[in-house]
Amino acid sequence: MFKSLVFAAITACLAFVSTGGQAQEETDQASTLPAVQEVRVSATPERARLVIDLGAPTEFAMVSLDGPNRLAIDVRADSVTAKEAGKVAGEGIVSGFSVEQAGPDRVRTILTLAAPAQVQQAYVLDPFEDQPARLVVDVIPAAAEVFAANVATDLAATDDIAKVEVSGQSTPAGGSNLPIATKPLVVIDPGHGGIDGGAESADGVKEKDIVLAFALKLQELLMASGRFDVALTREDDTYLKLEDRVALARRNKADLFISIHADTFQKSEIRGASIYTRDENATDVLDKVLADNENKSDVIAGYSMPKMPPQVVDILVDLMRRETRVQSYKAARDIVHQMEPSVQLRRYPERQADFFVLQSPDVPSILLELGFISNPTDIANLLKVDWRDRTADAVARGISSLF
Repeated sequence: MFKSLVFAAITACLAFVSTGGQAQEETDQASTLPAVQEVRVSATPERARLVIDLGAPTEFAMVSLDGPNRLAIDVRADSVTAKEAGKVAGEGIVSGFSVEQAGPDRVRTILTLAAPAQVQQAYVLDPFEDQPARLVVDVIPAAAEVFAANVATDLAATDDIAKVEVSGQSTPAGGSNLPIATKPLVVIDPGHGGIDGGAESADGVKEKDIVLAFALKLQELLMASGRFDVALTREDDTYLKLEDRVALARRNKADLFISIHADTFQKSEIRGASIYTRDENATDVLDKVLADNENKSDVIAGYSMPKMPPQVVDILVDLMRRETRVQSYKAARDIVHQMEPSVQLRRYPERQADFFVLQSPDVPSILLELGFISNPTDIANLLKVDWRDRTADAVARGISSLF
């Protein structure tokens, strides 16, 4: 789905490296390279994002530079139709940027830094629907000594380009390579199942089947990263009560609980993915309707939810809930951030509603609505393997960013 290349600096220029460590011939590829169509940068004090629209997926490389502090990103491209310089949307760690044709086979974007920073992750997205291929680069603050070390490392790489290590992994914030004693446990909850089919399309496609396929793909991606332990509340067409799903995550001391759903609504024009965290006051009327329908699923299936005794909610639980909600919000924010470039989202994708599966006081919990089965475009996407894989990949990146 994406690839990134470690880079080498040669007197403030960038050298592309192939997976075999051999420099690629510029003249052989110039005629087949895509064009850079548009470049845009957004920034806040906590994060900046560079998005480069491309005629087709291509290779890229990047390097840290000082005097002044900058990040330079090259893509293999034969032309650029973007502006030579652009205005950053927002104010933050990137104060400006410029774009230039740096050679017959490369286009260079230089980010001018307002404060020391480093690349958190970078990846290429394939074109989909009416959107072109894209290079997305996320930049986060870095300590001055970390930025200086990155500059020195990139400069030292010029001594032996052939030994530059090629990696598809994003560099962790802070650059730490210390071993992790235990892996975070992510519990994925495919909604509904068994006698509870969930929402259903006009031609009989059931929500329970869509979300299970998505959950299995997400589990596969997280396990393949080697960074997580992953469990599913159900791996087949099994019915589980809502309280059992929550209890499973709590018993196993999960680090994140993510419930997967796809809903329906009477207005077919409503579409797009969104992520919910818990709040007794829903974001809007639609969110209240969706939460009420979801919470009634146990009743529909023949089970009445127990009433929670008032004495459970004491001051310690209240404090725990507050911290858990902060972590839930961060999870939603990071996943939405990764989904934005390649997945159709609702207008305000970070939302709140009183879903029962989000009520755990000690496990950060979010509910991902993949889209609306009642919308023709959404249901078409939900049934496409490439859409499922692309969206699951974005969610997996968001989870990785959180941890």
